[in-house]
Amino acid sequence: MDGKEIIISDRLPPPKGPYSPAVRAQGLIFVSGQGPVDPGTGEVLRGTIEQQTELVLSNIKMILEEAGSSLDLVVKANVYLDRIEDFAAMNAVYATFFPKDPPARTTVEATNLPLGIGVEIDAIALER
Repeated sequence: MDGKEIIISDRLPPPKGPYSPAVRAQGLIFVSGQGPVDPGTGEVLRGTIEQQTELVLSNIKMILEEAGSSLDLVVKANVYLDRIEDFAAMNAVYATFFPKDPPARTTVEATNLPLGIGVEIDAIALER
């Protein structure tokens, strides 16, 4: 495929700014940074870091499935934490979404994430 294809769906959380939830290009799916946004209501989840991480990864899973890919095809993920002290709790939830052959990953503290969220994750996956 030449060029790029924007991945958007009514099933996905609505973007909170001028960006696409995901873009398909050159055999890859690029998922924009996702925060803990309820896909049904568009509201930000104000829960524990475990709850936020679970919702973020569930949204990424939904986006990838909408694009015809899946979590098992993720090759790279970036995790941004408002507080690096939440690393262990985030990591425990993250491990349940990638139980086998996890992708390459970078995790950094990024204080003052948009909308006051505790975690944001982006991903790159292969097309199916």
